[in-house]
Amino acid sequence: MTAYIIRRLMLVIPTLLGIMTVNFFVIQAAPGGPVEQFIARMEGEQVAATERFTGSGSAELKSRSLDENRTYRGAQGLDPELIAQIEKMYGFDKPLYQRFSEMLFNYATFDFGESFYQDRSVIAIIVSKLPVSISLGLWSTLMIYLISIPMGIKKAVRHGSRFDVWSSTAVIIGNAIPVFLFAVFLVVLFAGGSYFDWFPLRGLTSENWQELSWPMKIADYFWHLVLPVASISIGGFATLTMLTKNSFLDEIGKQYVATARAKGISERKVLYSHVFRNAMLIIIAGFPSAFISMFFTGSLLIEVIFSLDGLGLLGFNSTINRDYPVMFATLYIFTLAGLLLKIVSDITYTLVDPRIDFETRM
Repeated sequence: MTAYIIRRLMLVIPTLLGIMTVNFFVIQAAPGGPVEQFIARMEGEQVAATERFTGSGSAELKSRSLDENRTYRGAQGLDPELIAQIEKMYGFDKPLYQRFSEMLFNYATFDFGESFYQDRSVIAIIVSKLPVSISLGLWSTLMIYLISIPMGIKKAVRHGSRFDVWSSTAVIIGNAIPVFLFAVFLVVLFAGGSYFDWFPLRGLTSENWQELSWPMKIADYFWHLVLPVASISIGGFATLTMLTKNSFLDEIGKQYVATARAKGISERKVLYSHVFRNAMLIIIAGFPSAFISMFFTGSLLIEVIFSLDGLGLLGFNSTINRDYPVMFATLYIFTLAGLLLKIVSDITYTLVDPRIDFETRM
């Protein structure tokens, strides 16, 4: 297993390099980069200032102001020297290959630089958003797994019963409801929209959180999480529940289960001592990807609806503003974490079932 882990770790490097390369050149080719946006803002502010200044006063003042404006503006809207200074400020005075190689070298040492717009290091920005994303991702994933797996097992055991039918209907309807729509429904119903005012609508904690005792701090934290976590989780039950059910049904129909039953082993022991280990392999395999999707992507609409400042909102703002350091750093960190969690998933496979040997398959 050690040799397999080493090989997988070595594969992380070219995979990460390929992802970063493709994204770097695609994003660089997209119009509306930070230099263009900065120039557009300066031109807009300059025109607005000129209009305010010349909006009243003599014709002589207006004429002089417009002449000075034409002298200041170059062929592309601003003085070429000023444009060169802007490009140098953002690092775009260097060739594309040089910027790419410098980025890779810095990222290899986990030096992600500073944001173009927030005047803070990228790491500090990401760390400041983590409490929201960790809270939403961790508790949503746990809720989905803690409900879906027992429900899937029960559906497999009672396949074809009324419980199986109505629970399948419920999870399919839940999967069909858009997350943001369900979030709005919860706000209207439980957050003072039109009916009850039971849950808060802003942030992860109350304004007086620091003044509360530790038990009250924990209660306040979970009180704020009820609605956003419920909103994110609503669409995750269907896939995992049906996957668990089908996996258990497949194992229950195998010969070793019939043999165990013929030996007089109780149905509960057959289910949890024999079937459970084999049926859970596919569930365990999907956990890292589920955790990554919940934790790292963030939910922009959920964060907006519940006034949460997490990675989802950070990713959206950095993309709109073309904040390249934040964009590439988050891509690098999340991709690296995803690749490493895939290896953890394989290791978990072998812990659940020692008969699995990945080394013989590579």
